[in-house]
Amino acid sequence: MIYKITYPNGKIYIGQDRTDSIGYFGSPDSKVIEKDFTPEQRRDFTVRKQIIWESESATDSQLNAKEIELIREHRSNDPEVGYNQRPKFSEKA
Repeated sequence: MIYKITYPNGKIYIGQDRTDSIGYFGSPDSKVIEKDFTPEQRRDFTVRKQIIWESESATDSQLNAKEIELIREHRSNDPEVGYNQRPKFSEKA
């Protein structure tokens, strides 16, 4: 499955979960996220996790390709929009 995490500032992170774990929220760079929030804001912090794509039969390769496709589609690798750092954001992509 591919999920989208939305942070209180509206920025997003898109990732994949092959285990369907309710407690898994990806591995975005915490230091990058921390820069967007004050210590006070981090004391009461709510994120939203949405499943945006899933498949019963996708191979690992297909899952990886779909994740990249959705990162680009949602522009979550654009630092103004989200926290994905790969693939590298390009205005031309």
